[in-house]
Amino acid sequence: MRVSAIVLAAGRGMRFGAGQDKLLDVVGTKPVIIYSLAVLSAHPLVREIVVVANRLNRSRIIEKLMQFRIPKVRAVVLGGRKRQDSARKGLRAISGQADMVLLHDGARPFITRSMVSSAIKSGAKTGAAIVAVPVKATIKAVKGAVVKNTLKRDELWEIQTPQVFRGVLLKEAYKKCKGREATDDASLVERIGVKVAVVEGSYYNIKITTPEDMVLAQAIAKQLNYSRR
Repeated sequence: MRVSAIVLAAGRGMRFGAGQDKLLDVVGTKPVIIYSLAVLSAHPLVREIVVVANRLNRSRIIEKLMQFRIPKVRAVVLGGRKRQDSARKGLRAISGQADMVLLHDGARPFITRSMVSSAIKSGAKTGAAIVAVPVKATIKAVKGAVVKNTLKRDELWEIQTPQVFRGVLLKEAYKKCKGREATDDASLVERIGVKVAVVEGSYYNIKITTPEDMVLAQAIAKQLNYSRR
């Protein structure tokens, strides 16, 4: 089985702060993006990696790839205006021989080999699989600063990455859903009638979006002994 990984790193990080790139900030001993790239590169089923960057961070990401000696990176390509545009450009850059395509947010440093393996195994069996964790907090739908209703917590999962799809299904979804917005790739696959399997992830698998997340990431890195890696 040939798995191509696309790591999305083209976001501008508007919520993180002007002039800062969260993906290049150091957590423990390495830049945020390097942790997930190292895990994916070391995985025996991942044949290649395409990193989707932006014009401001592309050259620095290439420098870090060389510094930390991350193999399997086929290309570092420029992304688009939105996440979907970047994922589409990543799809174009991968090898046409990929059986499965794995997409991952570069701002999630704490993935593990077992997490990647479970997602790939489930995706290969069902055609589409995502990593997620059960929601712990009470979630309410709110409109105009007024609660509309309270959602059933036992039916809610917080979606993470990696997300893994059969290559032909993902390409079909992007083709048929062109021009339709979605916050993740699984949403597009759902729209073409594919059932998406869920693999339980980890609450450590946070996405660094705000400065507060970076504080939490440093604490997680310390807890997981990332400072020694």
